Amino acid sequence: MTTDLQQTVWVVGHRGMVGSAIVRRLHALGYSKVLTAGRDVLDLLDQQAVRAFFAANKVDQVYLAAAKVGGIHANNSLPADFIFENLMIEANVIQAAHASGVQKLLFLGSSCIYPKHAAQPMKEDALLTGTLEPTNEPYAIAKIAGIKLCESYNRQHGRDYRSVMPTNLYGPHDNYHAENSHVIPALLRRFHQAVVDGDAEVVIWGSGKPMREFLHVDDMAAASVHVMQLDDAVYQANTQPMLSHINVGTGVDCTIGELAATIAKVTGFKGLLSFDATKPDGAPRKLMDVSRLKALGWQASIGLEDGLRDAYDWFVANVDNARMHG
Repeated sequence: MTTDLQQTVWVVGHRGMVGSAIVRRLHALGYSKVLTAGRDVLDLLDQQAVRAFFAANKVDQVYLAAAKVGGIHANNSLPADFIFENLMIEANVIQAAHASGVQKLLFLGSSCIYPKHAAQPMKEDALLTGTLEPTNEPYAIAKIAGIKLCESYNRQHGRDYRSVMPTNLYGPHDNYHAENSHVIPALLRRFHQAVVDGDAEVVIWGSGKPMREFLHVDDMAAASVHVMQLDDAVYQANTQPMLSHINVGTGVDCTIGELAATIAKVTGFKGLLSFDATKPDGAPRKLMDVSRLKALGWQASIGLEDGLRDAYDWFVANVDNARMHG
């Protein structure tokens, strides 16, 4: 596909971890018209405001990375917020993009769309074949709806709206809130504080046995742009009208215990690791089948330890203004 670096590309959710990485990637590739709008400028929950934003800006492509996200505790505590806000954001942006004539859009979902007990590694066709993980079901349903919105606008209106489903992401600009963060930022913060305080022990939620796959956000951004730039014929040959999403991951996983040990190494923690098995584990394993993405010419390049060092370096450099409180 011939890439037009002069096109106006709106990265929705540019202040988040994924959106900011996509902005960095686009700038590195030479895109000169990367459009952004923070919450102080545009409320994505306001349908009329989103329509007005499209009307005021000639947008050629959209990367829909905005979402309300959080870990197990946040999803359990705020299920109404998670389903409502994510449904509204994706519906408002996708519909307004279509109404304003935007032909190309990339929707970013999540691996939690797959059934809790999906065969591992999870293939794209596992979608809607079983019961979801209860702790994040509202969020997952919203993300499934986003995939189906894209597929429906493609079928009914001939749009080219694609979807990518990342595995667990981490990296610069992650959320380090003590209760509402995902496992890597939560552990990085906890181990960092343990080193600062001279603690002899760090307690990790759960048994440490569940297996998870982790992808550095810069790899996610590179994969997103790669998928967006694929020739229509190549993309369509590797997807289906009713199965249009593409998994993005490393294809490699580790136990939470192994992750904790690597984070201890990265942060310099020398003490004891213990596990609180009274806390929920979530799904026993979540590994993505990334064969479709590899067939489309992309695979991850950032190893877990190197990626964790990069994430930790960013956290240390930004500890005073990282998202620590929400």
